[in-house]
Amino acid sequence: MHSGGPPVHLMWSNVFDPNKPQVHKPVQWRRIAALFLPYWKQELKVLVCILAVSLLGLLPPLFALWIIDKAIPHADMALLCLFVGGMILSAIAAGLVGVYQGYMNSIVGEGIMRDMRTSLVSHLHRMPLEFFTRTKTGEIINRVASDVDSIDNVITGTLVAIVSSFFTIATVIVTIVILDWRLALLSVLLIPAMLWPLWPVGRRMYDVRKRTREKRDEVGGLTQETLSISGVLLIKSFVREAFEKQRFYDAGSSLMDLEVELAMVGRWFLMIMNAMVVIGPATVWLLGGWLVIKHGVTLGTVVTFVTLLTRLYTPASMLAGVQVQFISALAVFERIFEYLDMKPEGQARPGAIELLEVRGEVRFDNVYFSYSKEREILHGISLSIAPGHMAAFVGPSGAGKTTICSLVPRFYDVDSGAVLIDGHDVRDLRLASLRSHIGIVSQETYLFHDTIASNLRYARPEATDEDLIAAAKAAHIHQFISSLPAGYETIVGERGYRLSGGERQRLAIARVLLKDPKLLILDEATSSLDAENERLVQSALIELMKGRTCLVIAHRLTTILAANVVFVIDQGRLVESGTHSELLARSGLYSRLYKQQFLDSAGAQNMVWQNQS
Repeated sequence: MHSGGPPVHLMWSNVFDPNKPQVHKPVQWRRIAALFLPYWKQELKVLVCILAVSLLGLLPPLFALWIIDKAIPHADMALLCLFVGGMILSAIAAGLVGVYQGYMNSIVGEGIMRDMRTSLVSHLHRMPLEFFTRTKTGEIINRVASDVDSIDNVITGTLVAIVSSFFTIATVIVTIVILDWRLALLSVLLIPAMLWPLWPVGRRMYDVRKRTREKRDEVGGLTQETLSISGVLLIKSFVREAFEKQRFYDAGSSLMDLEVELAMVGRWFLMIMNAMVVIGPATVWLLGGWLVIKHGVTLGTVVTFVTLLTRLYTPASMLAGVQVQFISALAVFERIFEYLDMKPEGQARPGAIELLEVRGEVRFDNVYFSYSKEREILHGISLSIAPGHMAAFVGPSGAGKTTICSLVPRFYDVDSGAVLIDGHDVRDLRLASLRSHIGIVSQETYLFHDTIASNLRYARPEATDEDLIAAAKAAHIHQFISSLPAGYETIVGERGYRLSGGERQRLAIARVLLKDPKLLILDEATSSLDAENERLVQSALIELMKGRTCLVIAHRLTTILAANVVFVIDQGRLVESGTHSELLARSGLYSRLYKQQFLDSAGAQNMVWQNQS
């Protein structure tokens, strides 16, 4: 392997490389806190509401104290009605404040969820193609959808519960100390017993949650692969329904075991906490009853104390539970941050420039490239394409033709050497400005599940209806579109499967025509067309190619005959270059490919014509 280039193309994360040592990063608390910063006004309102609800929650027990110790002993109905009315009004006020708090909290939570999803999707759009070739689509979707959804409860519920519990505990402790310090001391001493197992349980839940999310990635990947149109066709054609059912069952069983383990983590701990909610008041009844009998403490004080203990122990047990949930949720935050920390594609060098005007000269200067360290794909490729010329790349399958063309828009970066456009190294250009001048039509045409017009306008959103029609006519697809009941508003279906291969390909060509780029890359652009459609599209492409630099990967003779220069690639090396006639005269690899592929194809076609006649 060529040693001139720096080592590149490492695995993206621990998830995608099981042999890579697992690295546990410290919790990024500052990074999590930064998610809440844009919503500080709403968060402040939530805090005020929490404090108000905590204070209002103290009033019903205090009104009960006054009812027992003042209104009832003095047989004062007016006072009784006043205290009961105050109890009711305080409950209604607390409920109304709680509703507003929930509204503000939802704005914060859903806003953060939206921001995280947007950041993830935006970051993934800027990831190199290599990331998507190494990662199952189901795993990616699981990170964006399921992982973000799983922290919804933490953001909208758990954090508020933590703050609310602290406020409630603090206000209750102050109140019970004022009522009776002895009962308060007994009550507070029981809280540490409820909280001591928090850390080991939380750590255990963190580990199980992380393994559960990884197993969900696997199940999501299987689901996406087997339920896509291509996957279903493959399963049906090889009659593998039973196999896929068993494979999905096995993965689901592993996920089920982890989910059960996750559900059972800390069950004994939760049982102790729930028991303490009853044990605590029982001990207070014991001490309080003794104080009433022996030391003249009022019964209302003890009753109020026991009532307040519910507001003390319930938040304490909730605080313990949500703390465990929060620690386990850190595993999900870690997975999300792992994606956001992956290096995006096409990092421009310092001082990168905008590519404004393009003449169209393309040059490869001693380019070496490999997808992995084990195997080098391109070996010292040097070639030059003049502005406005058409260059055809031919060679055996797997020779490196598509790889060469992929280096021009920087879908991949060279290991060493340089790819230059108009004398500029593509790594010195801003990526968006580079790709804005390049149009690509590949073998596999992709259309969104949308209208024909929307798919065409993906190239140029501001295009008018007249622009769409002109591009469609040039691609010889307008007549077909016009024949459809909904015309340009026809929904093409998932991946365009409601259209034939040739129709999809012509729509893709029309889309590139609408973009009107200076550089064209055609990767077997007519491979899906029959003879008649190919003739129509070829005539449109010839007009389109005028004045543009074109890199064409094709095996069809009609395409190569029109090329200004033909580059013959074999095993990642440029072995021949010249015009069609020049290469035929050399009796080299091109000549052999021509005889094997083109003449055999022509002979087969002649046999078809003879049989038809």
